[in-house]
Amino acid sequence: MYKIAVTGSTGYLASLIQLYNKEKFLFIPISRKDLDLENTDEVKQFFEKLEFDTVLHAAARTQTTDCEMHPDETKKVNTDSAIQIAKICQKKKARFIFLSTEQVFNDKKKTGPYTEETSPKSTSVYGNQKLAVEEYLNIHELDFVTLRLSWMMGLSFPELTSSPNIIKNVMNAMFYQKPTKFTVNEMRGMTYAKNFAQQFDKILGLPKGTYHFSSNNNLSTYEFANFIAKELGFDNERIRQFILADKERYADQFRDLRLATDKIQQYGIKLQSSQEDAKECLKDFGW
Repeated sequence: MYKIAVTGSTGYLASLIQLYNKEKFLFIPISRKDLDLENTDEVKQFFEKLEFDTVLHAAARTQTTDCEMHPDETKKVNTDSAIQIAKICQKKKARFIFLSTEQVFNDKKKTGPYTEETSPKSTSVYGNQKLAVEEYLNIHELDFVTLRLSWMMGLSFPELTSSPNIIKNVMNAMFYQKPTKFTVNEMRGMTYAKNFAQQFDKILGLPKGTYHFSSNNNLSTYEFANFIAKELGFDNERIRQFILADKERYADQFRDLRLATDKIQQYGIKLQSSQEDAKECLKDFGW
């Protein structure tokens, strides 16, 4: 059976990928307890001994504040180890699937949706750490697929805790009656993580290159939070109490992180609107 080594294997998206594709592939889960990604020598030794056909590199330190406060430590995980694994994939003639981010476009001076041909530019440490890996892959002869992802949505299973996302944030605001700010000056894709996991076999077979995976969205983050609250059945008065408009964040320059997805859809990958994704997610979990 085709062997796929998965870093960050206990993360939400990686866990879903393994759950929905366990009959198709042999997954080799790799988590923090197996490997310290801050130690590139350990990473090199570990992957040189491992047998695999593909590496899905889902591990990362993704919190923007964490990266800004600890740039050297997070670089070891987000950049150095990723490149080390890519080198070993090249040596073994294995495929390297790298999960990148919409944050490579967060310079706040352009408007989306961005295509794969748009020159990326990031103002954040995290975005630039991911870009460094992208640049390495683009100039070296190896079999890779880079996937720039939007903000992923999903809810927890009994055995699987979802990552922070806008649906959870809205639920916490409404159900626990905690007034929460959502920015007015931002527009980005919000994508149901399940839709990535269910199409992983097609993603695995993409030709070498960089692709965007994101649902399309034309609502601000604040407007989208209102949409979710209404889908949960709350009336406008209650929503106004707990879904608050943050007009200060990104007030200097509207932040547009939307990704164009025409390229990946040419290969049979199906994407829909973020509103449809949110409705599907809520329905799947009984809301």
